[in-house]
Amino acid sequence: MTSPRIRYLLLHAYGRGGTIRTVFNQASSLVAAGWDVEIVSAVRRRDAVQFPLDERVPVTTVVDLREERAEERGLAGWWRARRRERQADRPAREIPRGEFGYRYFDRRLELALGTYLRSLTDGVLVTTRPALNFLSAAHATNGVVRVAQEHMNHGTHRPDVQRRIVETYERFDAVAVLTERDRAEYARLLPAARVVRIPNAVHSLDQTLSDHGAKIVVAAGRLFPQKGFDLLIPAWAKLVETYPDWQLRIYGSGEKKAQLRALIEEHHLYNHVLLMGHTDRLDDELAKSSLYVLSSRFEGLPMVMIEAMSHALPVVSFDCPTGPSDVLTHGVDGLLVPEQDPDALADALGRLMGDRELRAQMGTAALLTAAAYGPDAVHPRWEALFTELTDPAGKRPVSGAAEGLHV
Repeated sequence: MTSPRIRYLLLHAYGRGGTIRTVFNQASSLVAAGWDVEIVSAVRRRDAVQFPLDERVPVTTVVDLREERAEERGLAGWWRARRRERQADRPAREIPRGEFGYRYFDRRLELALGTYLRSLTDGVLVTTRPALNFLSAAHATNGVVRVAQEHMNHGTHRPDVQRRIVETYERFDAVAVLTERDRAEYARLLPAARVVRIPNAVHSLDQTLSDHGAKIVVAAGRLFPQKGFDLLIPAWAKLVETYPDWQLRIYGSGEKKAQLRALIEEHHLYNHVLLMGHTDRLDDELAKSSLYVLSSRFEGLPMVMIEAMSHALPVVSFDCPTGPSDVLTHGVDGLLVPEQDPDALADALGRLMGDRELRAQMGTAALLTAAAYGPDAVHPRWEALFTELTDPAGKRPVSGAAEGLHV
């Protein structure tokens, strides 16, 4: 029997965000297990995807901005471009302004996505952020099985997005969240919805382990306010006098680079804090370090943190909503400190920077924790969910798998 097609709809499959990486991991694992899988990108601006993806997974695009640029030659192309610009100048109508990706949507993209969603009549559609979930709820109504993924804690969404979630998410066949706290919260808000908890999986557990000897601390993420690097840098300034030979390396790119560089200069941390930019070899950089730090204001499930733990790195983290405390056990595989408290963050970092034996001890525990997020532990839950949603009489019921996953 041919398996139904599983379609993952991303805003920009050619970008570098954590959601893209985890969706690619899911898709690659499913196609390796014999499922028919497709990635659909709402928009496309680059020629190549940025993360590993099984070559058997096709990537299709709804609005290809590269092709549009190529078509703009000559008078006819100029007129086509002008028409598109007029549509693009019209704001989105169906997406709340509080959605974190609102600026990437305009009326033209909404219309194109609506047309695409209405064309689907079979298989499973997995949408991966609130804006896409809302459009799926409104337009993917011709027989496709719909799954809404939530990669962020409900409380971090702005009020207009929270209201729309309550209005629309009960239309889905399943709502998939990342943590037990999220599952309980969404179940309370959506009593008629099927809410399942399936955490994201790390891409591999076969990693080079840290020896905890290097005087390097790593942080990683987009240079956006969410990641709290503006809190991490002042915290590091409190450590320099005691640990002058330690270095903080921040990997990632984003709109706050100039502000963070100015903050480094303000605290005279030129040789102590380095903005490393994007890297395709983060696993290598994690293996060369001794400690990972998470300074986020909020998270869904911090996958880079778990990937760091798969290198036997202990973690120092703000106890932000949600994710860190759902993964870490304070004093066992890392240290949790009050959210947005740079002094507490500095104290916890100093405790581990000054004690290699403690780093090694917590690193071993971190490795054991990360094992529960390996592909072999997580991805069968997706298979079980999709099997039941597409064949209620299937032999692999989801009860006790997706809903009962406790790690």
